[in-house]
Amino acid sequence: MPPRTTDSTPERPDDDRVPSTDPEPGITGEREDGARSDAGLGPGPDQRVAAVRRAADGGRRWRALHLAGCAVLLAAAVTGGAIAVGGVQDRGAGADAVSAAGALSPGDLARGDLDAGIASLQKHLRAQPRDYGSWATLGVAYVEQARTKGDPSRYPQAQRALKRSVALEPGNDQALAGQAALAAARHDFPGALAHADRALKQNPYNERALCTRIDALVELGRYDDAAKAADTADDRRPGIPVFTRYAYVHELRGDVRTAREVLERALSSAHAPADVAYVATALGQLAWNQGEYKTALGHYARALAADDGYLPALEGRARAQAASGDRKAAVRGLEQVVARFPLPGPLVALGELYEDRGADGDRAKAGDQYALVDAWTALARAGGANTDLETAMAAADHGDEKEALRAARAEWDRRHSVHTADALAWALHVNGRDEEALPYARRATATGYRNAVFLYHRGVIERATGDERGARTHLKAALDLNPGFSPLGAREARTALKDLEGNR
Repeated sequence: MPPRTTDSTPERPDDDRVPSTDPEPGITGEREDGARSDAGLGPGPDQRVAAVRRAADGGRRWRALHLAGCAVLLAAAVTGGAIAVGGVQDRGAGADAVSAAGALSPGDLARGDLDAGIASLQKHLRAQPRDYGSWATLGVAYVEQARTKGDPSRYPQAQRALKRSVALEPGNDQALAGQAALAAARHDFPGALAHADRALKQNPYNERALCTRIDALVELGRYDDAAKAADTADDRRPGIPVFTRYAYVHELRGDVRTAREVLERALSSAHAPADVAYVATALGQLAWNQGEYKTALGHYARALAADDGYLPALEGRARAQAASGDRKAAVRGLEQVVARFPLPGPLVALGELYEDRGADGDRAKAGDQYALVDAWTALARAGGANTDLETAMAAADHGDEKEALRAARAEWDRRHSVHTADALAWALHVNGRDEEALPYARRATATGYRNAVFLYHRGVIERATGDERGARTHLKAALDLNPGFSPLGAREARTALKDLEGNR
């Protein structure tokens, strides 16, 4: 399922110079200090995780004084110079996968060993530095690496590679589509839409541009336009990437049946392990949203059978286990996830499970997870990504309420999606501004999207404004739809509903 996640400012090139024909420093395999980068590809996951955790520790002690400098320190700690120089190592057989024409496609990279594919592209570009197609593919591969490894430090590398491709062959649709994907990854959805439109003028059948265009319209809250874009993409390039987006557009409108049917057809056509894992996880997420935990666990099992390290499936399985009552397995699973990639979603979920468990030391453990969210968002900002939506959602319940409201307002100024409407409503609520919050809570639920968190937030806000009837309706709807939507939120919804029933 496409990212449900926005930096509206255009991406800024590192400089305005046209690159020379010599390979950029990002493929030399050495850092500026002369040392080899780790495995030729920058720091490994353990180094990234350790750096984020060190930054989180420092953030807890010095947040008030050093917030402004946190992003820079994190970038230096995590990338170890990778932003500036990158690296490459000969990965043996993988190097032979790239032809002189740059035949290795982004799809091939996504379905195989991404690190080895990137190393192969880098080796090829040292020999053929004017191969604009391979520069475009390398840029897209960096974007994919940032997504799959939770490493926003790859975004500046992607930007430079894509810029090189455009400099060598202005207007080539591969690079323009890659720039669209990069802008979307950085949550610059207006920029993503503009780049996708430019790519599609050059090649109306570019699959990546078609898909990114749908993603951008969804994230901007332009759902009618997104539905039309999904129909167009389905006509031009039917396939798994388009099917999953088509399904999500229908889910956002409350049409769960169509979304499920489309995803099931996509899964039946999937053969590559990466495709099976991706589509099965999307089905698992859809089932979990409807409170169908047994079904969700079955889909996640299929995803993990195809790829036992697929992070979204591991996270989804843990959430379904928690909702099913198997908290021990859920905690263990999320601990494994955040040990590899400390991303905001699983960090908050794990923190809430600790809080709900309430054993000795659990409150401190939960605080550690929430501090790591701050560290990750600082790292993402250093990579050029906008993190206001993530900040608003995490800070409203587990951080600085005023910062949550600032971030939510900033995000709403950029885009009007159901997710930003819900985030702004909840941020206003935690700041005691429920009358202002209510219109946004209503807007978040207006499309028919079946999301228990949105319903819970609306019910709580309605209760605070004195609308007890509306509060009962929406709190009950949240619990009927997905009674395990959040370890803490579901408990609070049940308590509020019980109090309301007692007051009738």
